[in-house]
Amino acid sequence: MSESVRLVEVNGLKKYFRVKESWGRVRYVHAVENVPLYIEEGETLGLVGESGCGKTTLGRTILRLHEPTEGHIFYRGNDITHTNMLPYRRKMQIIFQDPASSLNPRMTVSEIVGEPIDIHGLAKTKTDRKDRVARLLSLVGLNSEHANRYPHEFSGGQQQRIGIARALAVEPEFIVCDEPVSALDVSIQSQIVNMLEDMQKEFRLTYLFISHDISVVRHISRRIGVMYLGNLVELAGSYELYKNPLHPYTKSLLSAVPIPDPDATRSRKRVILNGEIPSPVDLPAGCRFSSLCPNAAEICKKAAPDMREITPGHQAACHLLS
Repeated sequence: MSESVRLVEVNGLKKYFRVKESWGRVRYVHAVENVPLYIEEGETLGLVGESGCGKTTLGRTILRLHEPTEGHIFYRGNDITHTNMLPYRRKMQIIFQDPASSLNPRMTVSEIVGEPIDIHGLAKTKTDRKDRVARLLSLVGLNSEHANRYPHEFSGGQQQRIGIARALAVEPEFIVCDEPVSALDVSIQSQIVNMLEDMQKEFRLTYLFISHDISVVRHISRRIGVMYLGNLVELAGSYELYKNPLHPYTKSLLSAVPIPDPDATRSRKRVILNGEIPSPVDLPAGCRFSSLCPNAAEICKKAAPDMREITPGHQAACHLLS
């Protein structure tokens, strides 16, 4: 069995956004705070959490679409935190959440998918470029006749397929899937997820799959990370996280997942969180979840917990876990 390779790794990653208030005082939104993370070659790491928890910011910061405030980003062991990213753009791509807004309405599908091919000089001739675009469209379930149409002529699912074809155009190794199915109908979601899985096997792709839908993440991911207010609070194998959640926030998320069984739903105990969610501009000194946590102790309000391994392969950030 071949040794696993850490394709992407981040250490102590932070991303703050400057907010200038009306009376002149400057403050910062702490979007991502001290995230430790690695993704092995060929795997899918899922990232879940409620809207505004920093999932998308983390994914974009890893790609340096946002420049990190602090911390380090490694790709195959090379520190790319401050390096020229152009050589890495071929290897690291993104599929955006909203396909309609991520596609230029003034460009045809051929121009959209062909643009990265042109930037990186991957086609030797116009015929080669045309053939590449046609192969990519066929790969995502579209016809070559679609190449001369504009994005508004397609459905949401077809637009997302165009976005996936654009991401694959440069033959990447790593793709950040930023909620790629959240804007689509449920029937289309499964088609896109299955297509991503097929492509992963065929091209040995590595995914960071971001979603607020923990059921979708469970289906596609080998490991799952849970984020709350910019912090990674739990990380474990997909099956382990579902069967044995440790962090109280994870337990609350899982208790809200719909079950297609009325009897099981009635017998299940919901974890209801009471309290105020802190502002990402004015965070508490201790654990960010302490204001909602039903088990919060005095230490939780004074010191922020570090991510640590509780059981083999299962990490969580909580003072009260042993």
